[in-house]
Amino acid sequence: MKTTAITRRLSGLGGAKWSVHFKAVQRIAEGHDVIQLTIGEPDIPTSPNLIEAACDAMRQGRTTYSKGEGEDGLRDALAERYGARIGRPVSRAQIMCFPGTQTALFTVLMGVAEAGDEVLVGDPMYATYEGVVRASGADLVPVPLRPENGFRIQATDIAARITPRTRAILLNTPHNPTGAILTGEDIDALGALALEHDLWIISDEVYDELIYDQTKFVSPLSSAALADRTIVVSSISKSHAAPGFRSGWCVGPEDFTAALLPLSETMLFGNQPFIADMTELAIRDGSDVAPGMRERFAARARYLADRLDRESDLKLLPPSAGMFAMINVAATGMDGDAYAEHLLEHANVAVMPGSSFGSTLTDWVRLALTVPDADIAKACDRILAHASQLAQKSA
Repeated sequence: MKTTAITRRLSGLGGAKWSVHFKAVQRIAEGHDVIQLTIGEPDIPTSPNLIEAACDAMRQGRTTYSKGEGEDGLRDALAERYGARIGRPVSRAQIMCFPGTQTALFTVLMGVAEAGDEVLVGDPMYATYEGVVRASGADLVPVPLRPENGFRIQATDIAARITPRTRAILLNTPHNPTGAILTGEDIDALGALALEHDLWIISDEVYDELIYDQTKFVSPLSSAALADRTIVVSSISKSHAAPGFRSGWCVGPEDFTAALLPLSETMLFGNQPFIADMTELAIRDGSDVAPGMRERFAARARYLADRLDRESDLKLLPPSAGMFAMINVAATGMDGDAYAEHLLEHANVAVMPGSSFGSTLTDWVRLALTVPDADIAKACDRILAHASQLAQKSA
């Protein structure tokens, strides 16, 4: 039976990129002692006070239909949060709420691009970006993120790929999978291009509370000159260890959110009020779990970088934020795909091949920093033993 063009555009995306992860899950089911370092799941449960807030809201009858743009209390809390961050007023009308960052991204891309358009995206990129761009009908134009630039997207690389079809630049800062953070100078240079060519800037900032070592975070939303062309998406999934609640939002110009509302209502017609109440509490009180996650993830990255550097030819690029670290495996003689498969089969450690995130990471793998310290140490032991065995075979 015939299906639509959107299904053909998305064919081969989605779960196909996670084949190593699914093989690891199968090996675990078969009784193998596999250490999974594939998924960015927070390493702690959602705070009990947020769970209780959601339950209390349900007990109070907050299970009715919601407004298409989200509950007023949550939108006010988000407006206050972003207004305080950027130093100028943000209105409730600039906020729309969605079931997680992924839904926000999908809807925003449908609102800024369509068939015949192009969207510029840094490569490597989060695994679902290709899907949300293709779903709109637009073409994704990859922009290489280079290790020598700390995997930060460069305005010169963007400029070289702008055409009359370009409609938007999709940024991710802090970046998944590399943990890179754009600087103020980066934002200024990218913003100048957006102004010159009349482009949207979409900024995925879901890791903005997981930045290590007091590094300064800068959002394009902070620039008054970019205010009428910047859309930020985020959620409480990472910052509050609450991915299953699927509570996210976008912040953009009032005329954009007004234009987007009918599309959002057609898909969703509002979110769950009890989740909105819980999210409002999370935003107003701040995260009591983010500081601990930042400390643990940074320490685990330092531990891995130190041991791999001292005991092997594998090179870990220290991240500046987020839940992941990238390892260059070129010294093994394998690309990232072959290495990830071999490591799972012979060492029972599951990592994501770099190719899952684009074409520029063929010699890299991504590992999650979200397992306990003891499992990180055990995984490191196995990775080092595996590297030693490969070196002996090639000698």
